[in-house]
Amino acid sequence: DAAVAVAFALAVTHPQAGNLGGGGFMLVRMADGRAAFVDYRETAPAAARWDMFLDAQGNLVPGRSTETWLAAGVPGTVAGLELALRTYGTLSLNQVLQPAIRLAKKGFPVSPELARDLRESAKDLSRDPESRRIFLHNSRFYEPGELLVQKNLARTLKRIADKGAREFYDGSLARNFVTASKRSGGLFTRDDLRNYRPVMRQPLRGTFRGYEILTAPPPSSGGVALLETLNMLERLLGPQDKPDAPQTLHVVAEALRRAFADRARYLADPDFASLPVAGLIDKDYAARFAASVNRQQASASAALARPDPLGFPATAANSSLGREGEETTHFSVVDAAGNAVSNTYTINDWYGNGITVPGLGFLLNNEMDDFTTQPGGPNTSQLIQSEANKVEPRKRPLSSMTPTMVLREGQPVLVLGSPGGPRIISSVLEVLLHRLIFEDDLALAVARPRFHHQWLPDKLFLEPEVFTEAQVAALRALGHQVELQGKVGRVNAIERQPATGELYGVADARADTAAARGY
Repeated sequence: DAAVAVAFALAVTHPQAGNLGGGGFMLVRMADGRAAFVDYRETAPAAARWDMFLDAQGNLVPGRSTETWLAAGVPGTVAGLELALRTYGTLSLNQVLQPAIRLAKKGFPVSPELARDLRESAKDLSRDPESRRIFLHNSRFYEPGELLVQKNLARTLKRIADKGAREFYDGSLARNFVTASKRSGGLFTRDDLRNYRPVMRQPLRGTFRGYEILTAPPPSSGGVALLETLNMLERLLGPQDKPDAPQTLHVVAEALRRAFADRARYLADPDFASLPVAGLIDKDYAARFAASVNRQQASASAALARPDPLGFPATAANSSLGREGEETTHFSVVDAAGNAVSNTYTINDWYGNGITVPGLGFLLNNEMDDFTTQPGGPNTSQLIQSEANKVEPRKRPLSSMTPTMVLREGQPVLVLGSPGGPRIISSVLEVLLHRLIFEDDLALAVARPRFHHQWLPDKLFLEPEVFTEAQVAALRALGHQVELQGKVGRVNAIERQPATGELYGVADARADTAAARGY
């Protein structure tokens, strides 16, 4: 109940990533032991084609996969949230939508962070008349403390509250949506919306030093990469390793390097390709891969050799460079009974493709850019992805979103996740290591300096101004190409004491408006 209410409210107050026009993943575990992974990732329209973002010479057309109606996948958020509520909630959709409707209709005070983000995104938002009118105040800009009122969005939310998700996918909202798409050169049809279905999947499960890990299965790459990395580090990290020692950072980076190489080689939408998930998260496979880590020398990503996971072939002979937006949002919710939700959802880039659907008031995603849009061509995040992740009708693009839970003796002890594109995986991993191995309290585990390696580009990204010169020099001496670049994730986590049910929430200070709240 609370999680779905929060998700709809963020669609109003956090337009950067909270959404009706995007999609995501919700990991649910009930106090009675039931667990599920609600996959409400966007899908490609039926008319989508693998080369739809290329010109006649096979080159990527700048902006086509990020700034146009063609960039949008079929939104999954409304259907996914309704499915989760219907399956596990106690309140009606109408009830949980009331706070969001009120916030949209009456407005909410613009935070300093939102005011800054809107100014910084003015170029992208100004391309669309509706976005310019709503979010840029017709170029006057919002000041901190001003009310942002979204009457069209309030009406859309009210119709969903009154008539359910089918109104969004097969009612007047759907008709208006498709009309706007056709008018602007988009591919959406009534059948695209009518046929969208969220998928209830089984969570991915693994173990780490006595803990059970529940996390995201494909089409997320996050859970596979997280478990594969943890399995390697179970072998590689010992009592001699200290949390801030360059040797420890080196070993963790090498494990991430290897997991991201497998991400590129093997992962995609499981409904469109056979994936060797069991092999990739197998402990013996991890032991063989971990044996290739040299504690005194960084590996060269381009020359990295991997053991074959249980004889399973790669999904494609050739990998390609792709990008994944880092502008996601995550929240964790736990109630007094021990029911828990870890939810990550997105419209991909900050404010998606920058287009607000006329009359409906919500921003559209540009999730199509998460596919391999140009085989062999580089893109912004420099992620390597297989041809199995190429654009196909009704397919879900690969994601790094990694909603995760940790259990001890069958009881949830930690619920967490993060935004950040591929850096989500590193963020969740490093908080787990600091809490479970190095025994930091949760606040310190979340606050610790973070780093990221994703195989290619062959660089070790460190958060700036938080690592010492000695640490950086030692990592370079080990052969890492170190680059100081931006924050790594924004983890929101809740710890639960099984004996007492006491809850301890931590919101990452890397986000100006992050908050942890108990009731």
